[in-house]
Amino acid sequence: MKAFKSAMTFAVCVAALFGMARGVAAQEVVKIGVAGPLTGSGAQSGKDDERGVRLAIDELNAKPFLVAGKPVRFELISMDDQGDPKVGVNVAQKLVDDGVAAVIGHYNSGVSIPAARIYNDAHVVMMTGASSNPQLTHLGYPYVFRLATNDNVMGGRMAVYAAKVLGAQRAAVIDDRTAYGTGVADVFVESAKKAGLQIVAREYSTDKATDFKAILTQIKSRNPQVVFYGGYYAQAATLARQMGELGVNATLVGGDGICSPEFDKLSAGVADKRMFCAQGGAPLDTLPDGKTFRARFKTAFSADVDTYAPAFYAATLVVADAMKKTGSTKPDVFVKALREQAFTSILGPVRFDSNGDWIDAPVTVYRLDSGTLNAIAQKD
Repeated sequence: MKAFKSAMTFAVCVAALFGMARGVAAQEVVKIGVAGPLTGSGAQSGKDDERGVRLAIDELNAKPFLVAGKPVRFELISMDDQGDPKVGVNVAQKLVDDGVAAVIGHYNSGVSIPAARIYNDAHVVMMTGASSNPQLTHLGYPYVFRLATNDNVMGGRMAVYAAKVLGAQRAAVIDDRTAYGTGVADVFVESAKKAGLQIVAREYSTDKATDFKAILTQIKSRNPQVVFYGGYYAQAATLARQMGELGVNATLVGGDGICSPEFDKLSAGVADKRMFCAQGGAPLDTLPDGKTFRARFKTAFSADVDTYAPAFYAATLVVADAMKKTGSTKPDVFVKALREQAFTSILGPVRFDSNGDWIDAPVTVYRLDSGTLNAIAQKD
């Protein structure tokens, strides 16, 4: 009898293990890619974005996630595109080859635009939380989405702000010749003219520039009251520092590329109260779950939120929600939900227009104040 009971116990254990094995085997693994600059001058932004996606993936995997009644586990594949378009295209192809269902990224518009074709041709959803050049969502690619504000809004907002709030009458414009920098600068110039702001100089640099003194010498003689920089924060901070060294007495303004908590440190504090930037989205701490998100982020990574981690986090959850809404992890199925349905997110309501742009995407103006980027009240 004892032997019989032992045999029965053994059989029950084997059956249980077999059942567990079947359960594990039945769990579908869905790969989500994230791509951005993890090295180079934009690494702070790239790592911040990656952390946003990673936090979302960890939260999705922390509790049962069912698609059409079947358990799903998400696997994150992160790749460094170095902020370089050529590298970005190779990264995009690698992610497609790895079998990702969606890619959250890229960060730079100049990388996102050529990479978008790779994803679209492979029927892989791409959703950026940062790339703002309007061209990205006018390529006619149905698998491409932007959970961010585009340059037409941000460049235009800064032109009106410079003219109407800062009271500037003369502006100089510099851009780094990237898709992002040129795009947002072009919009600023066009909007500035409509707002009665005179463009007294239009100069060009690169996204790796470290010496702006020749450009600033030319600009200084034109006596601008504001200098608009189309580019990213590392170069903008150097520009600000050299404006101080050369006595260019102008306020520095720009789009979201220069909107980074790192700006004050990199500029040696010379732009305090004299740097303004426009960034997509509402200030994090004003959102219902913003402070909670900031605390969870700090706990998970021992780092503060930089800029677009909340958008990359939200984009990841929107993609997962689209899978749940359609009952499918296949991009050619869940993309239909992204095209047609509304979503809730930490950023607020999300719905995309026919181009893949976030409808009614908010934008906020910030001022560098005692080392911190502080949101300016909308009435200003």
